[in-house]
Amino acid sequence: MRETVTIVQEKDYRFANTFGEGIPALHADEGPPLGGGTGPTPVQLFAASVGNCLSASLLFALRKFKNSPEPIRASVEPEVGRNEQKRLRVLRLKVRLDLGVPADKLAHADHALAQFEDFCTVTASVRQSTPVDVEVYDSTGKRLK
Repeated sequence: MRETVTIVQEKDYRFANTFGEGIPALHADEGPPLGGGTGPTPVQLFAASVGNCLSASLLFALRKFKNSPEPIRASVEPEVGRNEQKRLRVLRLKVRLDLGVPADKLAHADHALAQFEDFCTVTASVRQSTPVDVEVYDSTGKRLK
């Protein structure tokens, strides 16, 4: 399993993130006035990592019971603020996961929803320092978690 990411500065606060052969580089940048805003910021990448991992974990948990919940959609809202030392930090992440089907089309959804977060490597790691609130909704807008 390849996990190494190489990050190379291109210009000012724009960096190329490379993930290995055959995977296109992802260009990150700070927003103005520091950077040019030509790519996602590090905070957005952090949020994306949590949202992507939770989405994949939920998909896996539901597919274990032969469900097809596609398409899954995630939105992640990072709360950025100052810590006690007045440094900017991600204080909390609010995650909303939306399933592509109604809950009544899913077998054993309660079981999958009860455990999927525990199997998300990124979220479990992040939660050691940053709260992550997760809500899950079906395609009708019904909150499942």
